[in-house]
Amino acid sequence: MKTRRTFIGLLAGLVICSAAMAQPGEKLIKVNIAPQHADWVYKLDETAKFDVTVTKNDVLLPNVEISYEAGPEMLPPVKRDKQTLKDGKTVIDAGTMKTAGFLRCRVYAKYEGKNYEGLATAAFSPETIQPTTALPADFVQFWDKAKSELADIPLDARMTLLPERCTGKVNVYHVNIQNYQNIRLYGILCVPKAPGKYPAILKVPGAGVRPYYGDVANAEKDAITLEIGIHGLPVTMEPGVYTDLGRGALNGYFTYNLDNKDRYYYKRVYLGCVRAVDFIFSLSEFDGSNVVVSGGSQGGALAIVTAGLDSRIKGLVSFYPALCDLTGYLNGRAGGWPHMFNDPTHNTPAKVETSKYYDVVNFARQIKVAGFYSWGYNDVTCPPTSMYSAYNVIKAPRTLYLAEETGHWTYPEQWEKSTKWIFDTFKR
Repeated sequence: MKTRRTFIGLLAGLVICSAAMAQPGEKLIKVNIAPQHADWVYKLDETAKFDVTVTKNDVLLPNVEISYEAGPEMLPPVKRDKQTLKDGKTVIDAGTMKTAGFLRCRVYAKYEGKNYEGLATAAFSPETIQPTTALPADFVQFWDKAKSELADIPLDARMTLLPERCTGKVNVYHVNIQNYQNIRLYGILCVPKAPGKYPAILKVPGAGVRPYYGDVANAEKDAITLEIGIHGLPVTMEPGVYTDLGRGALNGYFTYNLDNKDRYYYKRVYLGCVRAVDFIFSLSEFDGSNVVVSGGSQGGALAIVTAGLDSRIKGLVSFYPALCDLTGYLNGRAGGWPHMFNDPTHNTPAKVETSKYYDVVNFARQIKVAGFYSWGYNDVTCPPTSMYSAYNVIKAPRTLYLAEETGHWTYPEQWEKSTKWIFDTFKR
């Protein structure tokens, strides 16, 4: 019975992970929108026009009623209208932008009493977007002091073999490590069974509360992999436990103690990523040098943070990073997830000041190693304006793989390219 429960839990986790990374589900009626420029990029003051088609079974749908709105992403629209498409297609003049950013067009179609939606986003000089957040004068000193305090805490690592998850080539462990503030750090470690010294991949998590299952696939390609959680919870419990915590005690964790930079929730999280690197370096199977950090969304943010904090990192992969340029909303444009300053209750001097010490932009300024970055223009969770705010301040070598039409999801090709980049980095 225990084995059956474990298998069901593992299967549920794989389904959850797959859903988080997969494309949106198909719909009977498709509202297709695309800027007329093939690269979706416009110059300032240039008019952005969007081609719109509404199809059923991939055939243009005649006499369909649509409404649309256009304006800077994540902000109230500046243009609204409606029309009936006699032949199922039209061109929308969405206007222009006078400053660098993203102009989003949303189209809503109604068919047989049901509403369907599509969106597309035009970029205006994205390579010139600059952050609104400021770098505190003592930013480096603040984090150096925190890392020094962490270094004084014993690692106290405990590893428990998970036989039911092991394969012929890989051993899988539940790990339990002492982290900052007397809280434990948990994760899933996968180690190749064959004797030898291996590079390592640190996988940092997206937002939420969930179990983890480890990256066996890349471990079977001869790399140690460590996938961590951030909440000080074992990562092998029944999925329902995490659901309850996410709805209860950990609901809204990303704003806990935001008015105090020494007690903000993410201080322990960021230092936990450094502690995970400490653990990797303690492993006898590790080659002692090559470690890459990888993640998406909150994990994309943590990948940048870890590389900015820890000089032992040799490369990073960041998909649609969160927590970038949080103060964007206070300056009339989109800010990064979790959009706390789009809520007036968080707009206080203390919270704004704390955010500067945790904004991914300021860690991006510290990066000295090569990175692979990937996102799309249609992301409504991590707006591209916020992501470019971080990307544009990076001085280290960087590769940006755009999948323009994607939102907060990825195509398989994006992950394939990132995996190749990681193993090429190990070879270099």
